[in-house]
Amino acid sequence: MVIAPSEPMIECHREVKGVVQHNGGQRLRALRETLGYRMRDVELASNQIARRFDSEEFAIPPSRLSDIETKGIIPSIFRLYSFAAIYRREYRELLSFYGLELDGISADISFGRPQKSHLSEALSNVTQVRMPTRLDPGFSLQKTTDLRRAIEQWGTVPMAYLELFADDRYTYGYIGSEDSAMYPILPPGSFVQVDESRNKIEEGVVWRSELERPIYFVEMRDGFTCCWCSIKRDSIVLQPHPLSGVPVRVLRYPQEAEVLGQVVGVAMRLGDLHYSDFQATPKVRSALTRDVLGQLEKEA
Repeated sequence: MVIAPSEPMIECHREVKGVVQHNGGQRLRALRETLGYRMRDVELASNQIARRFDSEEFAIPPSRLSDIETKGIIPSIFRLYSFAAIYRREYRELLSFYGLELDGISADISFGRPQKSHLSEALSNVTQVRMPTRLDPGFSLQKTTDLRRAIEQWGTVPMAYLELFADDRYTYGYIGSEDSAMYPILPPGSFVQVDESRNKIEEGVVWRSELERPIYFVEMRDGFTCCWCSIKRDSIVLQPHPLSGVPVRVLRYPQEAEVLGQVVGVAMRLGDLHYSDFQATPKVRSALTRDVLGQLEKEA
């Protein structure tokens, strides 16, 4: 039994990159011919896939296959899956036929700015990374350096080669645009590296400065946050930075909050947070003004 669509399936006809679309179809045709498939063979195989998924979206009739191969029609995500299975190729490879490289997704992550803090897995399936493969011999970690000048060569490196540097202790989080709890130390929009082995809150330690005090990545019932923490009997105190204007939260521990680990690394942009994004409370403005006046008095 051949599954025929009850109505025409909608696929992409846009000519944003006509050459890429046309070449994608040509490359699919080259794969088919290399494997010795006739159009009828592809149709029969795709019908079996469609039956397994109970969805005719996976079926590739000869007329549609001809359009894809010769007219620059972009196949749907379901038909691309069928192509990958029938031609025995990686799905991401077929996406690359149409100019879509999943390994380049990191370049577009910064365009979206989620409001909620969360764990990030956007790069978990990246197979290759572009990174420096040769540095200037005079490069020194002790000196502030313009990295563009220190990097002599960039190259694409398979992620499998980086497994030697992998450490399962770490996970990565993103500080949402509405989470200013640790501003100005960790401004919204920062990426943080979290050491999951350090998920016990340190108590009874006198910190010489706020920069020494551990910052924890905490999962709550309503989301995530980064903050200082302390334990009071059966409760956890989520302490934000005093200049953030965010109130202290006290939750039952561990019923309402779980410490995932300690923040041990951060990647952030400077200069992107504007006054309109962060409205300091009168108390905070007073503290800021007091600090400035105190500094001016010392200089005088």
